[in-house]
Amino acid sequence: MQKKVVFITGASSGLGLSTAKHLQGIGFKVYGTGRNPKSNQSFELVKMDVRDKKSIENAISFVLSKEKSIDILINNAGIGITGPIEETSTNGMRDVFETNFFGAIETMKAVLPQMRKQKSGLIINVTSIAGYMGLPFRGIYSASKGALELVTESLRMEVKSFGIQITNVAPGDFATNIASGRVTTPVESMSAYAHSYKKSLDLMNTHVDKGDDPIIFAKAIEKIICKKNPAIHYKVGDFLQKFSIILKRVLPDKWYEKMLMNHFNL
Repeated sequence: MQKKVVFITGASSGLGLSTAKHLQGIGFKVYGTGRNPKSNQSFELVKMDVRDKKSIENAISFVLSKEKSIDILINNAGIGITGPIEETSTNGMRDVFETNFFGAIETMKAVLPQMRKQKSGLIINVTSIAGYMGLPFRGIYSASKGALELVTESLRMEVKSFGIQITNVAPGDFATNIASGRVTTPVESMSAYAHSYKKSLDLMNTHVDKGDDPIIFAKAIEKIICKKNPAIHYKVGDFLQKFSIILKRVLPDKWYEKMLMNHFNL
């Protein structure tokens, strides 16, 4: 029986690396991508930059030259961004959207013709629990991930008749190196936001440092892949993180805003 082929972006570190290693270990044929793939892994790493359409097309063509299909696309490549919106570089904001939003869309556009030809395929878009709410000093990150959630809802209806399934998976805080790679607006001593931003940034970093083991996320991805009819949205995180989404639905807006401000000591 031919192994199912998984193509996962951003697999050189963090959640992508853990997921790629886990899926390869349980019998999938995994191809991961990275902008500078140097490390030796149990799966093959392909050079690709989700911000470069030609790079995406080359990576997809490379995999298809070696395999008969791409059965599963996991759009995992992403970048964080923090800072007061007023003081955050607009170019930095654009770069985050190019990676988190447009990069995922371009990768889906590149793989959809093959999946349509196969009359089958599963696309998993990795978003974030932060994409369900506007978080202070993380607004651009929340917006990029929230936008991908909504596009997924639209696209899955457009491609369902071709036998292609698409779903979102929103992780909470996991112990990865995302903080080291994020676009971080520096805390300027003369900034009007200096005190509140620093407190929030310290709290964000603490949450990541104390986050869950990425293998939990990898196993959640495995379960989704094995489902005959995946749901539209999945959330993977601790109880309070997932419960915060429920609270946003049921609480009055200003109550929810106050709860967030209290959480971030604002």
